[in-house]
Amino acid sequence: MQKSGGGGGGGGLMAWNVFKFCTALRALGSIMMVLVIGIIGVTYYVVVIADYGPAVFHGGLDAFTSFIVLLLFHYLLVMLLWSYFATVLTDPGGVPPNWRPSIDEERGEADPLMRIEHGDANSGLNQFTILGKPDDQRMRFCRKCNQFKPPRCHHCSVCGRCILKMDHHCVWVVNCVGALNYKYFLLFLFYTFLETTLVTLSLLRLFVAFFTDSDAEVTETPGILVATFITFVLNLSFALSVVGFLIMHISLVLANTSTIEAYEKRTDPKWRYDLGRKKNFEQVFGIDKRYWLIPAYSEDDLKCMPALKGFEYPTRPNLDELQQL
Repeated sequence: MQKSGGGGGGGGLMAWNVFKFCTALRALGSIMMVLVIGIIGVTYYVVVIADYGPAVFHGGLDAFTSFIVLLLFHYLLVMLLWSYFATVLTDPGGVPPNWRPSIDEERGEADPLMRIEHGDANSGLNQFTILGKPDDQRMRFCRKCNQFKPPRCHHCSVCGRCILKMDHHCVWVVNCVGALNYKYFLLFLFYTFLETTLVTLSLLRLFVAFFTDSDAEVTETPGILVATFITFVLNLSFALSVVGFLIMHISLVLANTSTIEAYEKRTDPKWRYDLGRKKNFEQVFGIDKRYWLIPAYSEDDLKCMPALKGFEYPTRPNLDELQQL
């Protein structure tokens, strides 16, 4: 997450870096990963082993219903874990050492980047004053990494480097969410919502029976009932919380912005990267529809869509040209 800037007074609070204790946050991320696996393990035990698994062998309509629930449960679980570990293990995108913005060859020595390289002592220009223009997306410089950074790139204090199209640093995945794993993170949220909703609905009857104390309904041991109660509450809580994040991120994708850029977009009604909902969506999920719901990209998408690599992004002035392609 990018450190907030600010002056004195109230701005001093904004300037405080919440990621000051980065080592502790990394340790917290590892704990959160163990917590995720633990919750999945408990849920698997309650749904598959203790409840719907045995019901498959009872025969009748209950057996068919249990089979459908187990089929959906395992499919969503596989997609959830695939998306989760794709987010965890995929580098969100970093800036290569000595990376420089592309230079217009026709401008030659008149280009400010060339003056920085050769030095222009008479004019008194330096990399910090020249690159401090927010409107010039080619001329951005990170003082912490001491190098140029591409458009939409931000410095993460936890990772200690600049991340391409950084959205946020997520302790749940022990990683930054950026250009190269943002799609995987969104799919993780999507499948988490579907899985937790399925578990909540499938355990609802047992949760109601837990409070009604009906002997006709309750046949499980007290231990299984407690595990079922905990699993129901946890999955319901995750379903309700994840759906909020999912809706928020869907709105960000359709507006072609990130969590960090959301404030900048509010102050700039003519957001330069908003190309329309369809093209905004494709910049994250790719053009190949077969890959939209899996945490991967087709080779064609990776070759023909520079936005998926995190260094180049088309802007509104190029919209007419893009629609003709």
